[in-house]
Amino acid sequence: MCSNPLHKHELFEEDRSKQVELLPTLRQQGQKGNDVVNLALADFIAPKETGIQDYLGAFVVTTGIGLDKLVAGFEADYDDYNSIMAKALADRLAEALAELLHEKVRKEYWGYASREDLTHDELIAESYSGIRPAPGYPACPDHLQKHLLFKLLNATEETGVTLTESLAMMPASSVSGWYFSNPESKYFGLGKIGPDQVSDYAQRMNLPLEEIEKWLSPNLNYDI
Repeated sequence: MCSNPLHKHELFEEDRSKQVELLPTLRQQGQKGNDVVNLALADFIAPKETGIQDYLGAFVVTTGIGLDKLVAGFEADYDDYNSIMAKALADRLAEALAELLHEKVRKEYWGYASREDLTHDELIAESYSGIRPAPGYPACPDHLQKHLLFKLLNATEETGVTLTESLAMMPASSVSGWYFSNPESKYFGLGKIGPDQVSDYAQRMNLPLEEIEKWLSPNLNYDI
């Protein structure tokens, strides 16, 4: 259960009696046209003050278990073609599994779009309600959020997926992210942000400013 004062998610237990975690989000700071808002993912969760029972979902899926052994066998036979194809197929299957799980969330597990009946083209165009943004991608470019995501899901123990020092997922054919069901939720790019928000974000993440600047360096509108 979540609340979104400013641009953060406070994650609570079901009865809102105890805050479990705090998930800071980042807000666009680029100049927009008239009546165009600067978005943060927190905008897609109902604030606690509204009394609306709202949820943030999370997922980790993989189709890469056993792939390294398979690829090693191909490479031992100097079979580069099948080595490349095996990796590519595992990557595609991981994305397909993530899409399937998102569909089940919409139609079954959360059921907020139980009557969804989209064509193949509409699915490709992501015409469904809700989004599944991933840490490290345009709306939430901070890979550090994977730590929280994995902690909430007990993901390594449940799936076998681990995080490297650079926060890449292993096996590589893995996908993780958040679920938002708000019908107005949409994908967006954070763009460039300034030192004021970066400093505030570092405090909310309880991490040194220099570390946050390192992870967000492509999004900074200033030199470090």
